[in-house]
Amino acid sequence: MSADGVHTTTKKELVGRIADQTGQTKVVVKEVLQAFLDEIVNELAEGNRLEFREFGVFEVKERRARRAQNPRTLEKVEVPAKRVVKFKVGREMRAKVCDEPRPPKKPEPKAPAREARAGPPPSPPKPQRPASNSPF
Repeated sequence: MSADGVHTTTKKELVGRIADQTGQTKVVVKEVLQAFLDEIVNELAEGNRLEFREFGVFEVKERRARRAQNPRTLEKVEVPAKRVVKFKVGREMRAKVCDEPRPPKKPEPKAPAREARAGPPPSPPKPQRPASNSPF
């Protein structure tokens, strides 16, 4: 563990865990994992967007050329345009990693505004039972 208490997990450790969970050999798991990572890199190199539902989205963004300033010397420096990889966190990962409650998939429609009345709000109507005599 590092000084700040954060553990760095290596690919070797992930391969070992996945091999234990799946019953596959470490060699097979390492080959599959490496092939997966290679495909991600190849897709991004071609400028494609990768979307893993509930996990996140990888995409390449173009950063335009700009003029920056060296904070020590205050010298103006030209920074060339470049491509950068961006990752947007998905819902499930955000909920687990960021301690945020998982938002509902579809927002519920808002009820129309009612006039202020005294007393409790009316209870919702009871669902109607089908006319069938079936016990199910």
